[in-house]
Amino acid sequence: MGLLRWARVAPGVSDDAIVAPHERLSWPRTLGIGAQHVVAMFGATFLVPVLTGFPPATTLLFSGIGTLLFLVITGNRLPSYLGSSFSVVAPVTAAAAAHGAGSALGGLVAVGVLLIAIGAIVHLFGTYWIEVTLPPGVTGAIVALIGFNLAPSAKANFEKGPLLGLVTLGLLLAALAFFRGMVGRLAIFIAVVAGYLVALALGEVNTSGIAAAGWVGLPTFQTPTFHLAVLPMFLPAVIALVAENIGHVKSVGQLTGVDTDPLIGRALAGDGVATVLAGFGGGSATTTYAENIGVMAATRVYSTAAYWVAGTTAVLLALCPKVGAVISAIPAGVLGGATVALYGLVGVLGIRIWLTNHVDFSRPINQMTAAVALVIGIADFTWGWGDLTFSGIALGSIAALAVYHGMRGLTALRPTAR
Repeated sequence: MGLLRWARVAPGVSDDAIVAPHERLSWPRTLGIGAQHVVAMFGATFLVPVLTGFPPATTLLFSGIGTLLFLVITGNRLPSYLGSSFSVVAPVTAAAAAHGAGSALGGLVAVGVLLIAIGAIVHLFGTYWIEVTLPPGVTGAIVALIGFNLAPSAKANFEKGPLLGLVTLGLLLAALAFFRGMVGRLAIFIAVVAGYLVALALGEVNTSGIAAAGWVGLPTFQTPTFHLAVLPMFLPAVIALVAENIGHVKSVGQLTGVDTDPLIGRALAGDGVATVLAGFGGGSATTTYAENIGVMAATRVYSTAAYWVAGTTAVLLALCPKVGAVISAIPAGVLGGATVALYGLVGVLGIRIWLTNHVDFSRPINQMTAAVALVIGIADFTWGWGDLTFSGIALGSIAALAVYHGMRGLTALRPTAR
């Protein structure tokens, strides 16, 4: 398959037939499916920059560019959209508060560089070393504590507009319960839009920025700065991004019946390149998106052509300042209602890793790995060492690794019964 060449699927193909990554439907249908991917990623992708204070249009621009680069790096064989990662919200917020937005961007650049390095190692040596170093008991604990550590942030936004928060959260839950298929997958997006409209009706949206914004223009760019003190905050995000990318690649393989494991290294490196680029320009860290896996599962279309359409569309939307202004005007209460669910879901994703991999919690090693890491992460322990400050997420992640491997080592030294 050439980089921009796909085998055309016959017009009379059954709707139940799988359209493989190297195939495509007619261009009108491909454009329509690409638009669905844009809608699917949009809700979560724009929330991250709003929560971290980054310009939404800039994040959207690098999201689109990152997706196109990802397709090139994976040889156009792995359908994926790179949206904003929620795993960096806590470290970005903490770094920006301590040393300014530039330091947070510097942290994202470091995250991307580490992902590229890990991707190169995986491409050469496989994933076994990751499975040994980061078993599901450890990975699940780290992903869970990242989500639950953000609970105070969701509470702070919710309390700024409790009525809007309740409306948004209630609509989100109702959409998830009532709708199925594509509409159900867009529940977060639908709830935020509906909450936004309610806020407009109540006069709680500041529309001055929207009116002043132009229709065409470049987004705002920012330059990273590098502070050693903030880097430990971002290490857990690397672990979460590795887990997300590997899970995405394996999901695509299961859905398409194609062995995608040889592409894991390329996928990690591709996400790393996109994150480095975003960090140098003022965007947010990227990750492969489960929302778009849902679109592929619903449509049975895994064509990478649709993702070229989605990435290009995101870039074009980012070049409309009016879109960024509309996103930036979302009231805090609406964000609070959405993030109560979203941050909780990040935490539950960690629990899902335990369940999917059948982690045995009758074993003390798994019990203590989860127990110690979660308490440290949720309570947001901090510890300073010279210029370095380790926050709850970093300390909790270090604790998960130390407890698991420490107890495992001691167990191996335990004398066997005679």
